[in-house]
Amino acid sequence: QVQLVESGGGLVQAGGSLRLSCAASGLTFSRYAMGWFRQAPGKEREFVAAISSTAGFVYNEDSVKGRATISRDNAKNTAYLQINNLEPDDTAVYYCAARLWDIASTPRLYTYWGQGTQVTVSA
Repeated sequence: QVQLVESGGGLVQAGGSLRLSCAASGLTFSRYAMGWFRQAPGKEREFVAAISSTAGFVYNEDSVKGRATISRDNAKNTAYLQINNLEPDDTAVYYCAARLWDIASTPRLYTYWGQGTQVTVSA
């Protein structure tokens, strides 16, 4: 049974930083690309960043504007998303997702999803 468990969310002041983690189990983690998405109330799920099985990466510069870093540790079966200089518009539930091998920015192309972690940024 595949599980993705996000952690690291919380309440932070604007200008602060957070490091989100996504712990995976039940799959061969090194074969999977990992994506991070977010969804704010009343909005569609939005792509934030993704990292391929070979550690290539892509960011949605429109949403994170050079403030995010995605990484992975295959020995720990964990993917990470660091966001610096947080803004109130970053407030959302952040989800990690997994798909075999290659990066994608479209949610429907991902096979497995976590339950999400809430990030709230106060002004």
